[in-house]
Formats: sequence, C-alpha cells, structure tokens
Amino acid sequence: MTPHRKNLPRALPSTSGGAARKPSPFVKWAGGKTQLLATFDEYIPEHFNRYHEPFVGGGAMFFNMCRRTPQLSASLSDLNQELINCYAIVRDDVEQLIKALKKHKNESNYFYQIRSLDTSSLTDVERAARLIYLNKTCFNGLYRVNRSGQFNVPFGSYKNPRTCDEDNLRATSKALGKTRIVHRHFAEALKTARKGDFVYLDPPYQPLSATSSFTSYTSKCFGEDDQKQLASIFAELDRRGCLVMLSNSDNEFVRELYGEFRQEVVYATRAINCRADRRGRISELLVLNY
Repeated sequence: MTPHRKNLPRALPSTSGGAARKPSPFVKWAGGKTQLLATFDEYIPEHFNRYHEPFVGGGAMFFNMCRRTPQLSASLSDLNQELINCYAIVRDDVEQLIKALKKHKNESNYFYQIRSLDTSSLTDVERAARLIYLNKTCFNGLYRVNRSGQFNVPFGSYKNPRTCDEDNLRATSKALGKTRIVHRHFAEALKTARKGDFVYLDPPYQPLSATSSFTSYTSKCFGEDDQKQLASIFAELDRRGCLVMLSNSDNEFVRELYGEFRQEVVYATRAINCRADRRGRISELLVLNY
C-alpha cells in the first residue's frame, strides 16, 4: 500500500542562497541513468500528456524530466516497498526526514545495528531515513536484499559520506509535489497510461550471461517470463497510443522481444561489479515506438 498523503506544509526553501537547487537522485541505484541523460534527451518526445515510470529506482530520468518540464504531471511506481515509502516521505514530510537523517552516524557498529532493524517497528519517516542512510554509507552505494527481503550490503567505510543533503532533499520534495507515487507491479501501474502519455521503462536488465545477473532490488527476481510480460505490455501501450521508451541489455534475447520496434544502441559505464574486469563501458539497448 502507498503511504497516505498528509496535510503537511510544503518543503522549506534552501537556506544556502543563490539559485534554486535542481533536483537530483537522493539515493544511488544500480543501473541508474544519470550518465545517459544527455544521450536520452534527443529521444524524449517534445510533446506528451502525463509521464509514467514504473521502475523508478533512483529517479534520475524523472528528475531530468522535471528540469525539462517544470509542471510535469507524473506517475511513479516500483515494486520495492521501502523505496516507494521513501519517495512518499520525501514528497510529504521532508523536514521530519531531514531531522531523522541527522541522527544517524557513519560508524561500522552503528551501521550494522541499523541494518538489522525490523522495519515493521519503525515509523514511515524512520524507514525512509534508514534507507537513505544505508544507501549512502554501504559498500558502493549498492541496494541489494536477500530472499527474505533483508538489506545485506556491508558497511562502506567512507570517510565523509553525504548522508543528509538538505538542499537536494527539499528540491526533490518540491519536484515530487504533485506526483502520484504507488507501490505496485508494473502491469498494474501502467493500466492508467493513456493515449498521448509518455512511458519510460527501465526494468532490471536481462543478464548478459548466466553469472552476471543482478535483480535483487526486491526479494523477487526479474526473470525471462517477466521480460516477456513487459514486452507484451510495451506492445499494448503502443496500441493504446502511448509514447514508449525502454532501456535494457543489448543482447539477442531483448532484440528479438522488441523486434518490431525501433532500436538504438547507447553506451554506459557500469561500475557496480565485484570484478574490476567486468566494469567499464558497455552497450545498452534503447527501444522506442516512435
């Protein structure tokens, strides 16, 4: 369920002076699209109605869309309940979130105490602060859970991580102000997409090999059947008159799934891998129906 929106005051303006802060992702997410935004700009349609992103992750694409379209009407969703709670709290209760984040400490023993907490015993604000804190202080900024849904990334030992970026949290709160945020499977979330809407799909990528899979953003894996279901929904959105753009691995399986649609190759540098020889610049596939 999505946390209920409360009648709370809007985020306070930045106290640092100067121009207003442009919103950017408040969590680091494996496969994030920050480095590809300039490339994506040439593919984003000039005119559309609402914006839909059912695999929001770190939200780099959404915040980029906000910079392009200040009055953006958007719907964001994800199957990661902790992440969606965090987005809702940033939108609705950012000042309490900032207060909660300031209480956290960049210490190993403390990190593991927070990591081991039962989130059902925490308030929504505490859960959101916990996610951001763990994300900023864990190894490589990697969000990963085990089959029981427990966060299991070790401490990162960073000297001075920016756990609480107040200006950016307030900027992202403002950007999210009128955004619909739901914890929902992509198939359900996309039922509201209509003709003329722009849909961006960034699912967990199809593995390039049998040993390269990383789909553990939730306790459920995203396998070939899910990829096929998503391809079917992509085709349905096309028939519905939506403008659809999808990112995925550049391999034959994905190319065949979307064989009837336009395909473009883009390049990204991926650093989250336990083996240094598997990090670096790799091709990714961009699929469009326009």
